Amino acid sequence: MEQPNATSDEVPLTPGFWLAVALTGVGTGLVAIVLMFILFSVEHLAFGFHSGSFQAATERASPLHRLLSLAIAGVVGGGAWFVVRRLTRGESSEIDDAIWSGDGRLSFRRCLGTGAISEIVIGMGASLGREAAPKLLGGATGSVVAGWTRLSTSQRRLLVACGGGAGLAAVYNVPLGGALFTAEILIGSMSLPVVLPALACSMIATLVGWIYLPEHATYLQVPAFHTTSSLIVFSVLIGPLFGGLAVLYIRLIAWVGHHRASGRVALGAPLVAFTILGLIGMRYPQLFGNGKDMAHAAFLGAGTVGLLLILGALKPLVTALCLSSGASGGVFTPVMSTGAVLGGALGLAWSHVWPGSPAGAYAIIGGAAMIGAGMQAPLAALALMLELTHSGFSIVVPMMFATATATVVARHLDGYSIYSARLRARPGESRPEPAS
Repeated sequence: MEQPNATSDEVPLTPGFWLAVALTGVGTGLVAIVLMFILFSVEHLAFGFHSGSFQAATERASPLHRLLSLAIAGVVGGGAWFVVRRLTRGESSEIDDAIWSGDGRLSFRRCLGTGAISEIVIGMGASLGREAAPKLLGGATGSVVAGWTRLSTSQRRLLVACGGGAGLAAVYNVPLGGALFTAEILIGSMSLPVVLPALACSMIATLVGWIYLPEHATYLQVPAFHTTSSLIVFSVLIGPLFGGLAVLYIRLIAWVGHHRASGRVALGAPLVAFTILGLIGMRYPQLFGNGKDMAHAAFLGAGTVGLLLILGALKPLVTALCLSSGASGGVFTPVMSTGAVLGGALGLAWSHVWPGSPAGAYAIIGGAAMIGAGMQAPLAALALMLELTHSGFSIVVPMMFATATATVVARHLDGYSIYSARLRARPGESRPEPAS
């Protein structure tokens, strides 16, 4: 099963197109600021979070407080998404679909409504990735700018893809990773006519984002780990394993994506799904939000083998549960955090066999391998992990071993990614069956 992101026509990089790239970068940086302001404000209102870690804020809240926060998020999210979808019926808000099988047109108002609601429920604890909204709004910004500047269809598709990658770049401060996300995932080409505008758009959006968003790494104080023989052997062994686990994750996402609640059912389904998450979160508050703090703790070497394995098993399930309710959100950080905690758990166990490396190093390798296989984009995964942590450069060789082999295994077994698996099936095309 090939991904549908391969392009064939070379896009002309005219002066008008470069102007559109600059405008899209500025616009994407601004919408990223707005979306993150919404997210941070809701996190503060829901859990009193303003500094430190979101996980610590949720842990300070009582179990009943956590449950009520998720239940309210289900009511608010279900009702708001229902209204937005009714008011914008027939308007496009799927960036991957718009680029891969459409003409690149996106409805800005539908994308804005969908994205803002997504950040609100994530701030209240929903297990969804926060990057989906800025990715979507970045693409929608590119679609609007393409209309203003009267670009061709091929230019519009490329501009929308640049905006999508730039949205990711701005909110996570990962300009190189955002550009590679555009090229390797959204466009499927590493040619200069793709890479150059992708780099420019992500750079501009990240610079604009610095007006409000942090200039430092997303994951702070991660030590500078060192490559050891133990780490290299570990990376060779876990690569195929994580490739298989990524396929299971992809198939789970695909199944819920194609059986998600819709219509009037989607009005109440988020309440049920988020309340279940709230009940589980009474015991494991680490599952709240996109998984950032769960991964961060693993990178710092925190947690026991048992706890990390439990979190690694539960995070995919609660994320799939939220998506199955009809909720809109991303899967990048949930997938990466799952790989991080599983890598940390296996690394702790491996240290009893062959000591020599801290648990955080295994977690970084696991996160890179899982997201590389899950996105079917090893270069973007490696760049994102390095930029997210500002660490890992000295263990890049074992990271490459694990990420490359995991991606090869996942491609051989399935070929879908966490993005292509969620697309609607086309005539004559089969979709992944649910994981057994």
